[in-house]
Amino acid sequence: MTEFAPLLSARDVVVEYGSKRKPNRVLHEVSLDVGAGECVGLVGESGSGKSTLGKAILGLVPVASGSITFAGRDITHATRAERRELAADIQVVFQDPYGSLNPQLTIGEILAEPLTAGGVDRAAARRTVAEMLDRVRLPAGVIDRLPREFSGGQRQRIAIARALVREPKLIICDEPVSALDLTTQATVLELLIELQRDTGVAYLFVSHDLGVVRRICHRVAVMTRGELVEVGDGEQVTRAPQHPYSQRLLAASPVADPVRQAERRAAWLELRAG
Repeated sequence: MTEFAPLLSARDVVVEYGSKRKPNRVLHEVSLDVGAGECVGLVGESGSGKSTLGKAILGLVPVASGSITFAGRDITHATRAERRELAADIQVVFQDPYGSLNPQLTIGEILAEPLTAGGVDRAAARRTVAEMLDRVRLPAGVIDRLPREFSGGQRQRIAIARALVREPKLIICDEPVSALDLTTQATVLELLIELQRDTGVAYLFVSHDLGVVRRICHRVAVMTRGELVEVGDGEQVTRAPQHPYSQRLLAASPVADPVRQAERRAAWLELRAG
């Protein structure tokens, strides 16, 4: 397995919702690392807590206990000003390519906003935006068009461009292809792989689909009920998982072959009954 230099480290992270008197614990002492240039998949069913960990890293939910460090810096309880500074290094791509882009702004304005907010002048920002559109395989001529003029796959490529425009070290990808059809999913995944190879950016790739993370992730962590139950090499976890819950996720992942799909369905029913 390839060794990656440390970048992000979550240690014994606990997240609780509700009141202090009756807290609902969503994450139970979760520990996970992401190396520089590495793609780590975080997999689980809806409600497993995987997206909550991503939000904790981004500072969108408070951490009750534990710690999160980034590039050697403790960001567990970073202030708003510190978070604005961290935005240059930590970005996010959300699940919904329709809701994540401001419908009132042109693509050029959406992509230039993080740059101009960071002090880049408008002319330089526009040049960078044109270069980034080319990198995500969109023509520079779309720079003055509105989000509604694009397909779902194109919008997600625009969202990826926005995340990359400040050259971050880490991108939290929160179900970035689950809203897309299979053909478009494949295109976006190949784009993410290519961009990581070219830029060295690290990904924390949140998904419910082991088949998807198999294509892109170096390591995979499986989460259920707010706990990590298996962490290991991406190929091993997605093809021959050890934990019963991971095995159930694999059995639930669809395949094109109807015979194999029937076998998986039978295995899933057996594991569920067990």
